[in-house]
Amino acid sequence: MREILVVTQDSPQTKRRWFHHDYFDLFVSQAADGALDGFELCYGVDSGDRALVWNRERGYFHDGTDLLAGGDLVHRFEAIAHELPGEVARSVGERLREYAEHGRAAPTRRKRFRRADWQQRPA
Repeated sequence: MREILVVTQDSPQTKRRWFHHDYFDLFVSQAADGALDGFELCYGVDSGDRALVWNRERGYFHDGTDLLAGGDLVHRFEAIAHELPGEVARSVGERLREYAEHGRAAPTRRKRFRRADWQQRPA
């Protein structure tokens, strides 16, 4: 995965990061101390239709239809996690394994993932 470095930052207390791969787009929000505040793991052929989302305050939910099972998502993520910075791979991986191990059924928020302004590909 390669990091997209041109990312709009709204707050000095939170750092936004974007990592791109042929199958995934990973959007991460980190506190000033580096702790994971949340992530949106978009997946699929164009990485734009579905996502597993985790937020420290709200927990897990999905965007999209035809969702990938938790274990399959973990397997695909772990195959490329070595390409991420250690703290990001570790934190996101822990949340994904937690999701898969507990068989959580995350509610679906909307039928399709919608990228925020800061998640748009640079021109």
